[in-house]
Order: sequence, then structure tokens, then C-alpha cells
Amino acid sequence: MITTAVTALVLTPVVDLDGLTAITLQVRFAPVSGGTTCKAWVQTSLDQGQTWADIFCAAFTTAAGFKIVNLSGLTPRTTVLTPTDASLADDTAEDGVLGDRLRLKITSAGTFGSGSVLSARVACR
Repeated sequence: MITTAVTALVLTPVVDLDGLTAITLQVRFAPVSGGTTCKAWVQTSLDQGQTWADIFCAAFTTAAGFKIVNLSGLTPRTTVLTPTDASLADDTAEDGVLGDRLRLKITSAGTFGSGSVLSARVACR
């Protein structure tokens, strides 16, 4: 639940995803009232969690909604990816890089009403 403003709140990573080749992500936001913005960055790590890189940023305001993206670790990257940590642009994704773990980092502004929820689901292949 998201009720007070949070900055770079990190949730427990999902680990042991060796061999991950693709993911479909859904981030859902259901605010009750109040608040201003809420952002969730899905991140991956290639070095057992020592460093993290944004692969998807879902940005929300005061309206309920959800964002879905499909990413592949098999997509060739012809340019170097400069990893970002909670600074990937709103509603964008980085395809072609999937490590052996995923986590969610959340930042929100304002005070959302009791019962406001941000959730994320992932289908791994």
C-alpha cells in the first residue's frame, strides 16, 4: 500500500531467474484519494544484486490504471546501454537486457488515501 510519500523505496527482489529470456510486466496503480504522482521502476541486475539497472518505468498521477510491457533478453542491442537507477524516463522501457533477478523501486509524491495500492506482476519465460 502507498499512503505516504516515499523516495526510492526498494521491494524485495525476485531472484534465481537464471536463463530468463523474456518477461511480460504489468504495473497497476489504484489510488483512493489525494496524492500527486507515483512511479515504479522495474530493475534487473547482472551482478547478483550489486548494481541495478532500470528496464521499465511506469508513471501514474491521481488516476487508477495499469501499464504493460513485454521485454526480451534476446533482442540485440547495437548501442551500449548506460544503466540508470530510478531515472529512466516515464513510461519507457529498455529492451535487450535481463539479468538473473528483478526488483521494484517506488517513488511517490503527496499523501494518498488509505487503501491506495501499487502492484506489479511478471510472467517469466
